[in-house]
Amino acid sequence: MRLILLDRDGVLNLDRPDSVKSPAELVLLPGAAAAVARLNRAGRLVVVCTNQGVVGHGIIDEAMLAHIHDKLRTELARAGARLDALIHCPDHPQRPGPRRKPAPGMLREAMTQFRAAPSESVMIGDGLIDLQAALAAGCARVLVRSGKGRATQAAGLPREVLPVAIHEDLASWVAAHLDAPAESPPAETHLPESQS
Repeated sequence: MRLILLDRDGVLNLDRPDSVKSPAELVLLPGAAAAVARLNRAGRLVVVCTNQGVVGHGIIDEAMLAHIHDKLRTELARAGARLDALIHCPDHPQRPGPRRKPAPGMLREAMTQFRAAPSESVMIGDGLIDLQAALAAGCARVLVRSGKGRATQAAGLPREVLPVAIHEDLASWVAAHLDAPAESPPAETHLPESQS
């Protein structure tokens, strides 16, 4: 995989039930920054694709979101990590456009920007909407158990989004992706019944 697409909340930072509303509320998950740094060193492109309905709701504005993302970049940089792009969709959840996940707009935007084919791209998220967006964009799907991931897995994954590789967190997926021999299976993969 050449293009690594990441959800933000629950993958890179703690997923707060009341949303991240200020830089102080953005707290990186253990190992997340080091995992991004490993991807950087391996020559992968790393792009965040995040719904930010907190803007659409009017709870924060775009300027505050920019400050939050400055904090994210600063925290990543402390571990020698960087994002190649950070794409967000501010749409209100009840008035979604074609960029808000589960729609694939942000993912397609990233693939176009970096000239990456769907077959070269993977979406890593903690929610069903991340997997649905990846399916619509035609790229591979990874569910991490951090954030909402355990609850997403426990609720059952719809057949249409399968196959989905499942890992404990971003660091676990990066280790499997970069360290494991090509023929080794991921830690866990949910396949359609006909393939399992």
